[in-house]
Amino acid sequence: MPKSVTTRRAGGATKVPKSYRLAPNKVAAAQKILGTATATETIEAALDLVVFRQELLTGSRALAGLRIRAPYEDT
Repeated sequence: MPKSVTTRRAGGATKVPKSYRLAPNKVAAAQKILGTATATETIEAALDLVVFRQELLTGSRALAGLRIRAPYEDT
């Protein structure tokens, strides 16, 4: 049985080959917006943005209801 090919990135993340059916026009549009050179870079950048979006939402929800005061306001 053939072994799957994996590669390691500088950050220590392991990469494995995957195959997806994607609309070429969406990949091209995302590539133009993100300024990436390849479809793989485009997909990785888009996934990074999705993860970052979730981190922002989680942080925003954690802050909901907190009263934020300016440092010069009296207590």
